[in-house]
Amino acid sequence: MAMNLGPTLGPQDEDEVIGTINTTPLVDVMLVLLIIFLITIPVVTTSIKLDLPKEQNVVRQAKPETLIISVNKAGQIYLYDTPVKNTTDLLERLKKFSAMKPQPEVQIRGDAQSEFESVGRVMYAVQRAGITQVGFITDPAP
Repeated sequence: MAMNLGPTLGPQDEDEVIGTINTTPLVDVMLVLLIIFLITIPVVTTSIKLDLPKEQNVVRQAKPETLIISVNKAGQIYLYDTPVKNTTDLLERLKKFSAMKPQPEVQIRGDAQSEFESVGRVMYAVQRAGITQVGFITDPAP
């Protein structure tokens, strides 16, 4: 018993080999991944909206060899917490510290309402004593 499947048409009936890659599924997958990332990234990166402070974090280390000179609003000079009579007395005290090895650092604390001349006299006395490391202590801006 033989079966007839119909007339054969010859080589025209066979499918041609396609030499190109079908990129449609690849593009579909990439678009889906892009949409997923676009939706999830903002959720991950943003949390509670805050207005963070804009201050610089500067570590202040007061070493035992650090000299703190303060000038109050009236122009009175203090070495640590001890009042100093005048800049000549301050110069004599600073000469003792300038002879130390290593030389101590001087930190000047000037009141915001004090005259600049008072702080300038202190700076001049520190310079005349031969101390090279001088800094100013300020409060950070609010």
